[in-house]
Amino acid sequence: MQIEPTTPIKAPFLHLGFRPFFLAGIVGGAILVALWMGMYVMGWQILPDNYPSITWHAHEMVYGYASAVVTGFLLTAVKNWTGIQTIHHTPLLGLFSIWLLARFLVFVPGSWSLISLAIVDCSFFLFAMLAYSYPVIKARQWHQLAFSGKLLFLFIGNVIFYLGLAGVIHNGTHYGLYIGLYTIVATIFNMGRRIIPFFIAKGLDEHFEPKNYSWVDASSLWLFLTFSAADIFTPVYPPLRWLSALLAAVLLILHGVRLIGWYHKGIWKKPLLWVLYIGYGWFVFAFVLKLLSLFAGVSPFLSVHAFAYGGIAIITLGMMARVTLGHTGRNVFDPPPILIPVFGLLVVGAIVRVILPLFFTNNYIYWVGLAQVLWIAAFLLLAFVYVPMLVKARIDGRYG
Repeated sequence: MQIEPTTPIKAPFLHLGFRPFFLAGIVGGAILVALWMGMYVMGWQILPDNYPSITWHAHEMVYGYASAVVTGFLLTAVKNWTGIQTIHHTPLLGLFSIWLLARFLVFVPGSWSLISLAIVDCSFFLFAMLAYSYPVIKARQWHQLAFSGKLLFLFIGNVIFYLGLAGVIHNGTHYGLYIGLYTIVATIFNMGRRIIPFFIAKGLDEHFEPKNYSWVDASSLWLFLTFSAADIFTPVYPPLRWLSALLAAVLLILHGVRLIGWYHKGIWKKPLLWVLYIGYGWFVFAFVLKLLSLFAGVSPFLSVHAFAYGGIAIITLGMMARVTLGHTGRNVFDPPPILIPVFGLLVVGAIVRVILPLFFTNNYIYWVGLAQVLWIAAFLLLAFVYVPMLVKARIDGRYG
């Protein structure tokens, strides 16, 4: 039984965590990539001299965009899991303001700007972890603390990133970015195992029980954590590339088996299902590209973008679309028709960003630019329909 607050229904934008942070993901996702397009394609010089634009882009996609969506999802889901109201109103506004301030501080000139940015940006993950952990501890649902650990890893990775940016830790930006990337992927693997087969079973027009294999569940996450550690530290100890390759091959098989077990042809009639399925499929393809980068000379950045643009972006966009419908009182089985072109634009963008450079490397900058345009178009189109849902009260009059 969920506990509903007695506060009158006011300031709907601050009722529940998904509202401000999904808004940050949808609108911020478009703005962050538009800024990156200006830097990469048009040559804008708007960052501090000691902060390379490509490093900023990678950081903002992981610790800005993806972390906002994950935080919004966790603060919303943990209320369902525990029945305890999560932070709302002023505390939620405070947490959101910390995230927002960190996105702006990077553009403020001055010798203290990097220190201020690091303090604000890293503190966000500590406060997010506390906000998520409080209802879990109060409800004594100790197994849910696994997600607290992931927020802690994001905090640690972000600290290492900024220490690297300041020159304190050699190659610290590399370690911090990959810790963040793989922590987000691990979080999606964990959440995806819970919700994707459930959504498929509930969302189809006929009875279907997705297959979940205990041996896949027991091994895949731990093997991924080992793969992540090996891949992160390969630059320090090159022989680890062989362990990375072995684990990438095993994970390719495990997650491929999982996808096969979840498959039903009926998902292609349901955009809120096929978007999650395709997004998860990009993770499988990312392991293929990781193997090709280790043995066939393929750019390692293609596997990174298969994880990020393909897997993370497509799944998070699909999750924001579904969760927003459900938690604003709308029918998740009758989603807005605009979701089909939105999801289609992002899927095509991932193909342009990851697959076309495999075959047409001389036109790389054009593929990146086109992928940026497709990303921005998808997010702006989603914003047109979803921003009003996020800022207005639930249509059924409930609090949330």
